[in-house]
Amino acid sequence: MKNGIRPDPDKVHPINGYDKEIYIKPTITDPNIIVGDFSYIADSDFESHVTHHYEWNGDKLIIGKFCQIAADVEFVMNGANHQMNAVSTFPFYTLEGLDMEPPAMADLPLKGDTIIGNDVWIGQNAVILPGVHIGDGAIIGANSVVGRNVEPYTIVAGNPAKLLRKRFDDELTELLLRFKWWDKSIDEINSLIPILTCSDLNRVREELKARL
Repeated sequence: MKNGIRPDPDKVHPINGYDKEIYIKPTITDPNIIVGDFSYIADSDFESHVTHHYEWNGDKLIIGKFCQIAADVEFVMNGANHQMNAVSTFPFYTLEGLDMEPPAMADLPLKGDTIIGNDVWIGQNAVILPGVHIGDGAIIGANSVVGRNVEPYTIVAGNPAKLLRKRFDDELTELLLRFKWWDKSIDEINSLIPILTCSDLNRVREELKARL
């Protein structure tokens, strides 16, 4: 281990003396936010980036392991959605003095849980809309607004976010999804770093085949 220090996913500040990057998992207080080991955000607080997340909707934000979330990313949850199947979208029921009971859940455009896979990189100022599923290894470009699901190991960008390209060919993508390096032990991940950071993708392909 580097400098004799063993990585600790329960440590808030993974960089000694720097408080603008935190491991997210040990800071979570909301039971409807679930984050895997070693996922970090470039900020000192994560939950402020999760907006319109109201307990009565029951929606969850689920983020995998080893995700990299840049500054000013926002996860917009289902509470931001207004009733759309009536003449007015105005939420009269939320304001004092207006005579309306809350609409039935079936009348609200709820999109379900927002799920981010493992080893996902989300660029600065990106907005992730309710109910989106982002696959393992995906990259979300800076300033993107993501309103649709993102396939594993693809790069999307823009408003609305659109596919730019696949990161790898189908064979290598399939090998990575089968290998699931993020589920290995810390010791094994440490030994895999030369493979995980190697730019010779043919070598990576052969190494993965040999280990599966």
